[in-house]
Amino acid sequence: MSSPFLIAKNDHTECLFLPQMGNRHGLITGATGTGKTVTLQALAEQFSRLGVPVFMSDIKGDLSGVSQPGGGNAKVEARLQQLGLEADYTAFPVTFWDVTGEQGHPVRATISDMGPLLLSRMLNLNEVQEGVLNLVFKIADEAGMLLLDLKDLRAMLQFVADNAKDFTTEYGNISAASVGAIQRGLLTLENQGGEALFGEPMLNIADLMQTDGGKGVINVLAADQLMQSPKAYATLLLWLLAELFENLPEAGDLDKPKLVFFFDEAHLLFDEAPKVLIDKVEQVVRLIRSKGVGVYFVTQNPADVPDSVLGQLGNRVQHALRAFTPKDQKAVRAAAETLRDNTNLDEAAAITELGVGEALVSLLDEKGRPGVVERALIVPPMGQIGPITAAQRQQLMQSSLVAGVYDKAVDRESAYEVLKARAEKLQSEQDAVEKAEAEAKTTAQAPASGGLGGVLGDLLGGAPTGGGRRREGVVEALAKSAARAVGSQVGRAIIRGVLGSLLGGRR
Repeated sequence: MSSPFLIAKNDHTECLFLPQMGNRHGLITGATGTGKTVTLQALAEQFSRLGVPVFMSDIKGDLSGVSQPGGGNAKVEARLQQLGLEADYTAFPVTFWDVTGEQGHPVRATISDMGPLLLSRMLNLNEVQEGVLNLVFKIADEAGMLLLDLKDLRAMLQFVADNAKDFTTEYGNISAASVGAIQRGLLTLENQGGEALFGEPMLNIADLMQTDGGKGVINVLAADQLMQSPKAYATLLLWLLAELFENLPEAGDLDKPKLVFFFDEAHLLFDEAPKVLIDKVEQVVRLIRSKGVGVYFVTQNPADVPDSVLGQLGNRVQHALRAFTPKDQKAVRAAAETLRDNTNLDEAAAITELGVGEALVSLLDEKGRPGVVERALIVPPMGQIGPITAAQRQQLMQSSLVAGVYDKAVDRESAYEVLKARAEKLQSEQDAVEKAEAEAKTTAQAPASGGLGGVLGDLLGGAPTGGGRRREGVVEALAKSAARAVGSQVGRAIIRGVLGSLLGGRR
């Protein structure tokens, strides 16, 4: 059994975290500037020491310091002295990830793997448009066409729109307006840099669950640029959770988690989210703990998380909240009510009085019961607090366990290539038919060799010589005109009269 580790302390109590309860999930809340990010780093370091891999997103760009040993920070040293703890500065193994590939190894998902539900959330589609997107996925699946990147989805959307009448009987109406709305959503996503998110090689979840030198690797997702598209950020993290849920085997009760997943700015996941998506999140959070994964939501207020999800988050760290308005005061009271009451503490009052790095802490005991809340100081991280340099980051990327695995994109044959080849073949066949029709029309309009025109020309002494082009005389023109009229009785009578006159005249 893994030993408990200290995360907070006051004058009379140590708040010990039980690793076997790490997969029972948790919540870190508090207003901006109250110490949430430092608490997140401190917890990540403790899990890493136990050999537990960690995933966390770096919203502000300052979590990269976990890769370097701490020291030289006056505030950290003062806090250690205040808590009566010795410094144990150390660096932790880190793998950097970035959707754009600039600050870390690229993170990619395929369109098919993301699925219509999450993609609809990312594109902000309504119910009707989501239904059309579902049909597009189904048609592509039945046709055996892979949807790997955005150009595949665009090509498939165009194909379905162009052939909508063929799918109406089986799938129902596919409106051009809905297809257009999806296309516009894809364009917006592309303009926000979302195109880099889709493609291959797709992220292998196993690469998030590695150890190095006995310590769990801390996976840091650079999210400062990704946050420009909040729904893309939230959808990506939810996709990662869904991938873990679907790919990991059942693990039962473990002495420590297989992976701890920190979901920073968690409110973005739930803002204006449809009920079907919230139900999906609730299902994943409820069942993923049996796979050995702990999920920790980091946000400003517990009210940001729906009650159906909030009730499953057993380990709580509540930093300060500000109560300047009646609405804020109501939120403070609600936050206090989510913690197990301490008869010696007024939680609602304490939440507004907490200093930076101080929190109300309630952790699960060995039986999975919430512990009595304590007001305590968070133990500071032992890695560097703050960002590293660009040169340090590049060096760590070049020496990471996944160096060279994801850096080069692969574009294999998929829906775009198949539909493009099909269109080119169809166009080639159509061009051939049009060419054949044009040649047949030209042949039909030209005089037949050896016909009446030729005979008349020979009789009248106007035959061409050497295959060259001769000047057409009045007599030959008349003969050709007569040949075109040969199909009627009147024409034949005229020809006999003309021939008789001309031949008679020549004698």
